[in-house]
Order: sequence, then C-alpha cells, then structure tokens
Amino acid sequence: MAILLVLLYTLFSASTIAYSAFAPFVPPDNFLIDCGADKSSILNDGRTFKTEDQSKQFLQAKEEIKVSVEKGDVPSPIYLSARIFVTDAIYSFHLTKPGWHWVRLHFYPFKNDQFDLSKATFSVNTNKYVLLHSFNMDNNTNYVLKEYLLNVTDPQFSIKFMPMKNSAAFINAIEVVSAPDDLITDDANDLTPVGKFSGLSTLSYQTMYRLNVGGPLVNSANDTLGRTWTPDGSYLKSKALAKSVTVATTVVKYPDGLTPLIAPQSVYASAVEMAESNVNNPNFNVTWNFEADPAFGYLIRFHFCDIVSKALNDLYFNVYINGKMAIADLDLSHELENQLAAAYYKDIVVNASLMSNGVSVEIGPSKLDSGDLNAILNGLEILKISNSVNSLDGEFGVDGSKAVGGIGTRKTVAVVGFAMMFGAFVGLGAMVIKWHKRPQDWQKRNSFSSWLLPLHAGDNSFMSSKNSIGSHKNNFYSSTLGLGRYFSFAELQEATKNFDANEVIGVGGFGNVYLGVIDDGTKVAVKRGNAQSEQGLTEFQTEIQMLSKLRHRHLVSLIGYCDENSEMILVYEYMANGPLRDHLYGKNLPPLSWKQRLEICIGAARGLHYLHTGTAQGIIHRDVKTTNILLDENLTAKVSDFGLSKDAPMGQGHVSTAVKGSFGYLDPEYFRRQQLTDKSDVYSFGVVLLEAICARPAINPALPREQVNLADWAMQWKRKGLLDKIIDPLLVGSMNPESLKKFAEAAEKCLAEHGVDRPTMGDVLWNLEYTLQLQEAFSQGKDDQDDGNSIATVAASPAIVPATPNASTPDTRPVSHPEETNSPAKSQATDEHSGTAMFAQFTNLSGR
Repeated sequence: MAILLVLLYTLFSASTIAYSAFAPFVPPDNFLIDCGADKSSILNDGRTFKTEDQSKQFLQAKEEIKVSVEKGDVPSPIYLSARIFVTDAIYSFHLTKPGWHWVRLHFYPFKNDQFDLSKATFSVNTNKYVLLHSFNMDNNTNYVLKEYLLNVTDPQFSIKFMPMKNSAAFINAIEVVSAPDDLITDDANDLTPVGKFSGLSTLSYQTMYRLNVGGPLVNSANDTLGRTWTPDGSYLKSKALAKSVTVATTVVKYPDGLTPLIAPQSVYASAVEMAESNVNNPNFNVTWNFEADPAFGYLIRFHFCDIVSKALNDLYFNVYINGKMAIADLDLSHELENQLAAAYYKDIVVNASLMSNGVSVEIGPSKLDSGDLNAILNGLEILKISNSVNSLDGEFGVDGSKAVGGIGTRKTVAVVGFAMMFGAFVGLGAMVIKWHKRPQDWQKRNSFSSWLLPLHAGDNSFMSSKNSIGSHKNNFYSSTLGLGRYFSFAELQEATKNFDANEVIGVGGFGNVYLGVIDDGTKVAVKRGNAQSEQGLTEFQTEIQMLSKLRHRHLVSLIGYCDENSEMILVYEYMANGPLRDHLYGKNLPPLSWKQRLEICIGAARGLHYLHTGTAQGIIHRDVKTTNILLDENLTAKVSDFGLSKDAPMGQGHVSTAVKGSFGYLDPEYFRRQQLTDKSDVYSFGVVLLEAICARPAINPALPREQVNLADWAMQWKRKGLLDKIIDPLLVGSMNPESLKKFAEAAEKCLAEHGVDRPTMGDVLWNLEYTLQLQEAFSQGKDDQDDGNSIATVAASPAIVPATPNASTPDTRPVSHPEETNSPAKSQATDEHSGTAMFAQFTNLSGR
C-alpha cells in the first residue's frame, strides 16, 4: 500500500516537475550573424555568431561597407562590427521549418573617422512585415536590440534594409531563430469589449517590455529561448507601495500544459506584492507605467505564481490595464486546481483605442470579503501587435497600402471597404459641386479659403470675390458668419512689422502669435497658422468654428481673419497682461493680491460657465489651464485658445474622443475612459484654482516625487487641514481663513475622481463669489480696525447672498447658485497617476 501511495505521489508530481527535468528548446532554424565581422563571436551564453561568409547567407547589396571598433560600452562583441549600406540590401534565409520565428536586430551606433552611425536613417522590411520605418538612433550612443516574433509561412525569408535618401543603413548582428509553435495561442481575452479575441496566430509582434517582476536580470543564458527579462523597478510608479519577494527556483512547479518555454523558473520564483497588505487597506494598487505607441494594439502577458500564500484560496486580487478591469477576483489556487507555487499566465489584448497615453498596469486586492488583502505579479510581457497592413512601425505596409485601423481590422475589412466606397462617392459629389462654385481667380489663389469652405457650406461663395483684399463682399459675409473683419495680408504685414520675430508673444502647434498695431493704434494679437501643419489646420478649423458663435466678456474675442497667399491668419483682441500663469510664477511681475486672484478666477469661471450653458448645445473647452486664461489691461480674465474644444453631445452625457489636453490638468476619468464631459473642464479648473493659491506649476518634475503633481500634493495637505502651509508666501497674513477654507473646498470638489461628483461651473462660480465676499468683509474689517473702528463685523458672514442664476440667459453678470453644491467634498485618489514626467499628473501614493 505504501509503495502504491509513493507511485501515485510520483505520478502527481510529474505534472509539476522542476525546470531541470525539461529538455532545452532546440530551434530547427538558428541563424546567428555577426554582421561585418571577420571572425566568429562566442557570447557568454554559449551561442556562436558567425560571419556572413561562414553562415552561408546570401547578402544582396550593390554597395556595402564593413566597419568595426576595438571596444565599446556593450554587453557582447557582436556590437563591435557593423555592415553599412548606402543602397537597398537584402539578407535571405532558407527556413527548415516555417512558423514562429524570433527576429532580433542588434544596433550600436559607434563612430569612427569615416562614419557616425547615430545619424543613419533607414527602414527595415521582411517579405511581409514592416519592422522599422524611418528609423534612426537620434544621437543615442547606446546599443539597441529590436526583437520581433513573426509567423513566417514562406520557406524563403528575407530582411531588407533601405536607407533614406542621402543617408545609410547599418546592422551589427541579426538573429533568425525558430520559436515554439505554442508560444502564442490563437485566443486571448479582449480588454474592450470584454470578451474573447481570436486570430493572434495570424498577427506579428514586437517585444516592447519583458520584465522579471520583483527579481534580477534574467539573460539569454538562463532562458532556453534566448530571451532577456529586465528588472521592473524603473517602471514602478511608487516603490513604496511594492515589496519584492523571492523563493528558490526549485519551489516553482509547472502544471500540465505549461513549460519553461513560456517563462523560466527564475521569473516565477520572484514577485512583487503589496507592501502595505498587513495594514488591511484595500484602497490602493501597485502600478507600473510604460510608454507605448498609441497607433497600435498590444498583447499583454501576465505571469503569476503564488509564492506568498500559506494556504489555498487565501489570495484574491484584481488586475487593471489603463484603469479598466482586465482580470477580476483572480484566485491562482483555483485556476491551478488547488496548487500553490505553480506557474500560470494570462494574455490580454488591448485595442489601440485605449492607448492614448501609454500602458498602465495595476494589481490590487479583490473586493471580495475573503482572503488576504494582497496582490502579486511575477512577470510581464508587453508586445506590440501588427496593424491591418502587417506593419509594426508606421501606418504603411510593405506594398505601400495604408492602415485603416488597429486590432480586428481584418474582420471588418468588407464593412470598411463599403463605407470607404460610399464615402468616396459622397466626397466626389461634393468636389463636383465645389468645382462648379469655384472662385474665378482660383488658379491665382491658394489660400485657406478652401479650408474654411466646409465650415459654412451654404455660404461657400463668400470667398469668391475677384478682389478679395478688403472687399465689401468679404466683409459682409465674414461679419455675417461671425468671422469679423477681413484683413489683407499686406495690412497684417504692416501691423506686425513684417511678422518680426521680436513681436512674437506666443507660440503653439499652429504657429506663432504676434503683437500687431492696426488703424489708429489699436493693438491686436495676430495668430499666423502654419498651412503645412496638420495639427495647426485642425486647431484653426476648430477655433474658427467655435469663435464664430461665441461672444462673451470673459472669452477672448475674434476681430477678423486673413485668407491670402496660402495664409491662415486670425486676429484677436490684445490682452495686455498676458497669461495668468506669468503673474503667478516664472516671471518677475508684480504679485497679485488674494482679491485679484479671486476676481480672475471668477472671471474665468464665468467664461467657462458660458461655454457650457450659453449655446444651445454647449461647448467643452478641453484645455483649461493658466496659460489659456489671459488678462487685459484691467486684469479682467478671458478664456482663450479653443483649438481643442468640442461641442457637447446632444442627448447623452459624454462624447467619446481621443484624449487631448495638457499634462497636469487632464481629468483622470477622461484619461481612463476617453469619455469627455463638461466635468472634464471642471477638473482642469480645479487645478487652475490650486495654481492661483500655491503659485507653482501644475507639474514640476524637478521637485521631490510626492510634490511633482500639484493636484495630488495640495489635496494631501487639504485633507490634513493644513493647506495654509503650502500657499503662496506672498498671501500669508492677507487672507481671511474662512475665505481660504471656502476656496480650498471649491478646488477639492472640482478635483473629485468621478465627474458625477464634481460641481457644475455654475456651482463653482457661486462658491468663488461667496469666497470673494468673505475676503472683502475681512478686508473691510481690517480697514475699520486700522481706523480705530469696531471689528465686530469681521467675524460675521456677509449679509448679501448672491442671487439665483438664470441659466437660460447667461451674460456677463455674476452667475450664482442659491446654496452650496452638495457634491462629495473629497476626491478619491487613483493609481492611474504616475510620477514620471509623462504620467506626472497621475501621482498619488495613497493608491487607487
């Protein structure tokens, strides 16, 4: 009986045997080429890279050069030689077994007397896939490894190097190595919509990140597939929230169907868990942040091995990607049929629509009321997925075809084709109509009139005057459409001293803004667009659409335009005191008093309130910040720059759109869900309020990590009741404590995590006006005290309460609310925040 039990135990253990029992993977194809070398190179992992002649590869190149250096800051000798191409060159490989193959390209841009490889620009294609498009090292002096996983179906496989005009291509080493057939399965979970994604085996991949989470570097000597796993520390948002844990590799078991080909034992033998799990706090996550190309989808592979639990069913946790639930209530012991310390992995596909600001991966405790409050992650791989034209870099395929979408495009190509065909017919019809209505002098004119026409199709003859310069017809139609006065290009040249660089008062993606003087000395701001800039074209179009229907005392006014000589020029009222930001920090300007700051914030709030409610549909600004709040000669605040603005959606609460805005001001909910609402402006305005009181930027990477993001840092002090400790020192002693308290409450409500919990701009405006009344009463009391009068009124609240607003007739009068908003006062912190320069607006050590 005892012998039988031993046999049964042995059979059971066979399904979870150690790594040493597995035979290493022997690739049928194993081409390792040390390009430009005169002899073979043997690496520390035992692999031998042969020269091009020894490996018997057919290199087709009209002109090629071999170069080398004696030494360099590189991990192996394969980087010390290179092959340079000044015309197209092709490496050809005959594959023993088509299927999955690693393609690894090694680059090291060394310099010698003749060549500086850091300046080379080139593209790299295979028979089917675009690997690199217009690639260059951008003066980077470090070595670079580009790793791809391609499903090669043709026995003849080639890699083509194509230098750009007046440049060259180079390569130090090439690997073309077979990969296991089951390394990539055909199905995975899809993050959006929740469900399954099929067809992974038909795609190609580029390795962007491969992490040994919680552990040290694992190189090709310790991975039978020649992979490198880097430590995760540099990607952690907050190391204070993470705790590394390791065990002996012999502890790790592989269940049936899983082998070290997925990941070696050394990856599963280390992990990161939640550092504060012992304090029973379920409201924070451990977060890793990564940069990523938003034009592509990604396959994210999570590696788990429960090396922290002492008992089965004691660890339940959630996994999030970009703020969305990827894996809910994961119980590893249940997934692995009641095993601990067993390897497990999960693949999640992330569509390009969710990639606006990189990749954020989080782990946190489940909301289930059982088990330890903990979460773990052992390894992580992030692979870029090829687009609809089999490109991994850029939007064009090998044959020049252009991508029409991200993941899943192949499934909808027929629908897309029909839609494109239908759109082509519609567009052709529109072009015919426009052609028949073309201006008589269309051949002489290449202005942005054609760009304006789609905005007012019913009035598309308004630019057709033979004499466009200052013509009455242009003035009539431009005023009718809300575009203001028509300026000739010569007028604006004279007004700006021929667009003198010394007259530049602002710079943006559209081009420059110049100070101009017109007529009898009136100063104006002249925004001259770059006709070649796609960003500028879009922003100009949006801005003119918005300003043609907006007029308000607290919005910068459009005076006129020019559409001559391929120019796109808009003329605005001049704001003598520039942006609010310059008066708060960064410039040697006289400081603003607390009352002045309140009045400026109130003016900006009135402008935004008008945007949200003053038109039939409403407008969302989408780029509220202190540089877009301008001050005139009387310090009257006016909201400017409507290039990113959006019409509010009709009949629904949000408009789905790609995330745009400025770091430090972005609404975290908009960032996560890509759903824009007017409450996104409210969040941004909350950051403006904090800038006004603290006199520092929304993002300052030079500060200690916990202070980088103003919103998070200030709210931490606010929750402690100590906001007065971080306000602008110039305000100390001049503020009514009640006024400061009310102002801080208004800012905190604006910064609530969820838009539904934030007040409207009308509510914010009421609170700010009440704050100003508290301050004025305080100041009047101090004046009375200085005059020897009674100060009894100082402690009393003001007797006058702002009147109820009439939302149907917004105007320049103060808009108020009969009582304070009851929106929740505290903002729930989220781990979407990051302390890096890219994700700095999302920093919060209290976690999710």
